[in-house]
Amino acid sequence: MRRARINELLDHAWARGWATRPILESDALIAAARREKGAGGLGADGAWRARLDVLADALREEAALTSLGTVVAHGQIVAALANRARMAEWCRRYPEILAQPIRRPIIIVGQMRSGSTRMQRLLACDPRFGHTRFFESWNPLPSGRLGPIDDRRLRGWFGLRCAKWLNPEFATIHPTGTAQADEEIGFHNVSIFGSAFEAQWRVPRFAALNERIDTRPIYAEFRRLLQITAWLRRDRGDRPMVLKLPQFTQDLAAVVDVFPDARLICLDRPVSETVASSASLVHSQMRTQSDAVDPHWIGREWLRKIVLRQERTARARRAADVAQIDVGFEAVGGDWRGEIRRVYRLLGVPLTVTVEERMARYLDRPQHGGLSRHRYALGDFGLTEAGVAAALAGSAADRAASVPLQAA
Repeated sequence: MRRARINELLDHAWARGWATRPILESDALIAAARREKGAGGLGADGAWRARLDVLADALREEAALTSLGTVVAHGQIVAALANRARMAEWCRRYPEILAQPIRRPIIIVGQMRSGSTRMQRLLACDPRFGHTRFFESWNPLPSGRLGPIDDRRLRGWFGLRCAKWLNPEFATIHPTGTAQADEEIGFHNVSIFGSAFEAQWRVPRFAALNERIDTRPIYAEFRRLLQITAWLRRDRGDRPMVLKLPQFTQDLAAVVDVFPDARLICLDRPVSETVASSASLVHSQMRTQSDAVDPHWIGREWLRKIVLRQERTARARRAADVAQIDVGFEAVGGDWRGEIRRVYRLLGVPLTVTVEERMARYLDRPQHGGLSRHRYALGDFGLTEAGVAAALAGSAADRAASVPLQAA
C-alpha cells in the first residue's frame, strides 16, 4: 500500500538524518507557524493556546499516529496557526473588514452524513445566495509566499489532490472540488477547535474539552473569517450566506447568539443510519494516519457524540427566536423539488425555473451519484439497532429526570 511505503520512507529519512521528525508539542508547533512567510505574531496566549496544549498532548498520547499521520497532523496545525496569525494581522491592517456585513445567513443544521452537503450545494445553485468554497474554507487568507498574488486556490487544489491520493475513498464519501461549495470546517481549525481534528485522529481528551467550553468566542472568530472571505471577494454583503457545518449541531446556541438574524434549515436522518455513515467516514480518515484504529471505539464514540448533538440542537432550537424549518433526509431523496420549495417559502425567495434546472443538473452529476457506492453498516462498528435505540432512550430519560417537578 502507498501509505505503508510512505511510512517506511519517512522513517528511513529520519533515521539517516535527511529530515527531522516533526514535533507535536505546542511550543514547537507555534514556532513553526511563526516561521511561515506571511504569518505575523499569534498574540497573547488565550483559550486557543489551552486547546492547542490539549490537542498536542492527545496526539502524542492517544492518537497512535504513524509517521505519515505525524507529518499530516503537524502540517495541518501549523497551517491553522499561521492562518490565525494572518487573521489578526489582516484585521489590524484593514479595519474595514470588521464592518463587512453578514446579513441573515442561511444556516444548515444537520449531523454529519445527514444530507447537509446536498442541501448546501442545492442552494449554492442559486446566485442570489453566497457560499464558502473549498479553497476558502481551508485557506482563509493568502499565505504571502507569492507576494501580492492570492495563492489560496492553488493551495486548495494541492491539498485536495494530496487528500485524494492518500485516501481514495475520500472522493466517494465526500466528493468535492477546489472551487465547489463546501463546509466552513477550515475556519474552526484556525481556532484550534472542532471536528476536522476529531474525525481524523483519536483524541477523546480534546473532544471532551470542546464539548464543555463556551463556544461563543469561537463563533465570533468564525464570523470574522466570513467577513475576511467576503471582503477578499469584494462582496457587497447583499447576498445571504449559506453556512453548513455539522459542528453547528453541537454548538447551535452559540451560533444563534453570534448570528441572531439567521434562518435555520434543520436536517433529520434516522440516527442508526447517521451513526453508521459517520463512523464509516471517521474510520476511513483515521486509518490513513494510524495503524491502531479500533472501529468499535469509533462506533461508540460517534453514537455518543451524535446523541449529544441531537440533544443540544433540540434544546437550542426551542430557545431560539429565529425562522426554522425541518427537512428529512428521505424526503429530499424522494421529492427534492417539493422540499426545496418549502425551504424557499421559509426564506421568502421565489424559486425560479432557472435555479430549479441548475439544481436538477447538480443532482444528475456522476460525482453526486457516486455517493451510492459508499457502503456501511452498524455491525461494522460494533453497534446494533437495539443499542442505538437504548442510547436514544437513555438520553431522553436523562432529560426527563433533569426537569424539575412542578408544585401541585
